[in-house]
Formats: sequence, structure tokens, C-alpha cells
Amino acid sequence: MLSSTPEYFSFIVLVFFAYWLLRRNRRASVILIAAANIFFVAKWGWIYLLLIPAASTVDFFAGRAMGKTEARAPRRLLLATSVLVNVGLIVSCKYIPLLTGTWAALTHSSGAAVHWVLPLSLSFYAFQSMTYTIDIYRRDAKPTTDYLAYLASSAFFPTVLAGPITRIATLLPQWAKNDKPLTPEEGSRALFLIGLGLAKKFLIADYLATNLINRVFDLPTLYSGGDVLVAVYAYAFQLYYDFSGYSDVAIGTALLLGIKLPVNFNSPYRALNIADFWRRWHISFSNWLRDYLYFSLPGKRTTVWPYLNLVITFAIGGLWHGASWTFLIWGLLHGAGLAGFRLWQKFTGGAKPAQKNIPPPSFAVRLAGGLLTFHFVLFAWIFFRSASLDTAMQILGQIFSFKYSFENTSGPFLMVLFIGVAAHFIPKRWFDSSLNLFERSPVLAQAAVLTLLTVAIQYVATTGAAPFIYTSF
Repeated sequence: MLSSTPEYFSFIVLVFFAYWLLRRNRRASVILIAAANIFFVAKWGWIYLLLIPAASTVDFFAGRAMGKTEARAPRRLLLATSVLVNVGLIVSCKYIPLLTGTWAALTHSSGAAVHWVLPLSLSFYAFQSMTYTIDIYRRDAKPTTDYLAYLASSAFFPTVLAGPITRIATLLPQWAKNDKPLTPEEGSRALFLIGLGLAKKFLIADYLATNLINRVFDLPTLYSGGDVLVAVYAYAFQLYYDFSGYSDVAIGTALLLGIKLPVNFNSPYRALNIADFWRRWHISFSNWLRDYLYFSLPGKRTTVWPYLNLVITFAIGGLWHGASWTFLIWGLLHGAGLAGFRLWQKFTGGAKPAQKNIPPPSFAVRLAGGLLTFHFVLFAWIFFRSASLDTAMQILGQIFSFKYSFENTSGPFLMVLFIGVAAHFIPKRWFDSSLNLFERSPVLAQAAVLTLLTVAIQYVATTGAAPFIYTSF
């Protein structure tokens, strides 16, 4: 059940009305969400009826057991069990077919290959679920005794496909407040975010992908360096609008149920340095890597290891997207970029707290930093998007051939790209004003806006309900 299909929104409507009808009975409403979660993942395959409840049960009882003992060895064993279960889900969904297929090719044994591939990756579920047991192990959270609330939180259907990765410790208390009615402002905000997410997906991301990006990255040698360069720039915005669009839909869906999820994007291409970029891009993922992976690595008090750990952390983050050289190189580039930036801060004193008598960077310095950061990210996106290392090299070869023509770059494509770039850089107060205006508008006016959006999507979208990019990770 894709989050961009009428089927998904019909499902949301049914869950919404049933949930608020049951809101005075907390247990019944939580049971409803837990059941909705299971139904949602089961639409991707019956095997999830076993996998999700089994993994959630392990984590729930591991957390309960950790809460009952202070002994270090049992707590470590319980945490290791939870981590192994969740990492095992990621490996089984993503890497076992690849690993066995590689082994079969090397050994010339066709019987060794595993040919099944699960249709839904459980990596976002696993990341979210591990926040619970790791937080309890670190004593940053207390275990819950409510099994149903845990099931409602661990596989919460708006987040299970592609986040935002939400700490379960922040979700659990919100189910206790479901007797509070949904305010008109919250309902309007939720609809605004869902509509915004769909507009990002269908009117910008999918249009850019269909009309140039996919063709260039499939067969780059058929296009001139100019077309390839435009496609690379456009991909940066396609990926942003696709993924932030999914996050908007997820946050809006959860808000319809009175549940608040963390913000996942904050105008990432306005970043002034690579660290600033990761404070703005896929915020829940970068926070997860920092809090649960980077801080868990050894050598924090040494001179060299903190920088090497950044590279290791992002190399693992790259491989999480897929077991390929392209994802590994993408992760290594960002890890090395962050390590280099932290070293530069150390030697220039930039990491020290700002002093009142030190003036802020000039506009020229900020512009240079922003352009350098954007083009570093853009270069790394080439590897992220390319199906293979050969494809990435072909993309770079076409760009640096300096044989530029733009015969495959249409006027409408450039117009949509321009709209996407301009919308990304609008001041935040403009967005807030638009949201406030929508919230204050009469219901009929809100309905008219959403109807016009639906018509626009029907007119512009030519590929149907294409999956959100990050649901494949």
C-alpha cells in the first residue's frame, strides 16, 4: 500500500474516524492502531504478520527485563538480543539474496542462491525499534508495561516505510493523551502537510524524474554533457522533494491521530557547511547515526578516532541504503567531508562557542560556503543515484567532456526545476504565513484548495502512483 495511492488515503479515513470514535476508550483506540499497523504491513506480504509482531515482542520483553535488573552482563545480553533481531531483519530483507547470489556466482552453484526478496524493507522499523532498547540500556528511558501501546508505537504505519525515525520513548506517552480532541488548527495543519507532501511528490519530484533524470541516469552516454549536468542538478531537488514530501505526508497523517512526529527536513540546500547540511537533511536519520552509532564507537577521548569514527559511521550509513560500491562511496564522501570540516574547525577555532565581539561571517563568506557545500553534496548524489560505479563514471565523464548542448532539456522541465529551486529557498516566514492562512480559512476554502491540488496532480502526473524513493531503503 503506497503512501501516494487512493487506497492509502481511504485507509487513513477509515482509521481516522474509527480512532476518534474510540478515543474515550484508550485501550480500544490503541488496539485499533496496533491492528492498523499490522494490516498496513500485511498488505505488502503475509510474512509480515509473523515478522513484525515477533520482533516487537522480543524488544518489548527485552526492555521489560532490562528494567528489572541493574546487573551489567544480563543488560548487555538483552540489548545484544534486541540489536541482533533488528539488524537481522535488515540483513534478511536486503542482503541475504545479494550475498547468496554472489556466493553462487563465485562457486558456480545455482542452488546456493536465495531468489526471494521481501517487498518491504524493514530498516526504518528496525532503526525505530532499536531506539527503545538502547535508550533503556543507557537509562535514557524507562520500559513500558503496556504491550499494546508498544505495538502501536514500534510499527506506527505512517513511519514504518520511510520514517521519520521516531524514538519510541517519545511516542509511548502520546497514546495516553488520546482523549484530547483534535483541534481545528491541528486538523487543518495535518491536511496542509499531506497536501504539500503530495504536491512535492507529483508536481515536482515525479515530473523531474520522468522527463529527464531517469533517462539520463539509465543511459548517460546517449546525452550531452549539458543535459547530464542539468539532470544531476535536478536530481538533487527531485530527491529532496520526493523524500521531504513523504515526510510531510507521514507527519500530517500522524497529526490527524493527535500524534506529533519530529521534523525531518529544514531547507537542506541552504546549509553553509557539511555539518549544517546534516542538521537539515533527513534529520531523524542523522540524529540516529549520531546518538546510536557514532557515540557508541570507541576512542572518543583519543586524537584521531573521533574523526575516523565519522567516516565509519557514514560508511555504515551508506551501506544501510544498499550493499553496493556507489552507496559506500557516497557514505565515505560524507564521512570524510564531516571529518575534514571538524578538523578545520579545530585548527581555526571555529568549534569554540561564539564570542559576542566576533562579527558573523560576511554575505560573501556565507555564499561561498553554501555553494561549496551544495556542490559537494551534489557530487556525492551522483554516486547515490547511479545504479553502478560504471554509470557514475559515465555521468562524470559526460559532464567533464565539456560537450554541452541542451536539446533534451525542455522548457517545461526547466520551469518546474526553477519552481522547485525557488520554493526551496523561500523564507520560512512565507511558509508559516501560508500555513496560518490555510488554518484560518473556512472549511469550504480548504476543500477547494485540496480539490484544485487533486486536479493539478491528475493533469501533471503521467506515471501513476510511483513509490516514494526512500521506501525502497
